[in-house]
Amino acid sequence: MIIDRPEQIELYRLLVLRKALQLEMKGIYMKIFKGRTAWVTIKKEFNISGSREKVLDFLSDVIKAAQQTERE
Repeated sequence: MIIDRPEQIELYRLLVLRKALQLEMKGIYMKIFKGRTAWVTIKKEFNISGSREKVLDFLSDVIKAAQQTERE
């Protein structure tokens, strides 16, 4: 699989953010996003608030919508 279109790159980035957030929820913190956790990065990027679980649910919905758009 080749990821070369901007929307594919953005989808991949969102998938990485989701996986990093899932790891944070298990206690593994990876500060690879300019020194911030994935949770803080997602909250700032999408201007949302809430617990890690709510942010994960929101991001999963965004990813599902992006994947649907990609398939069409």
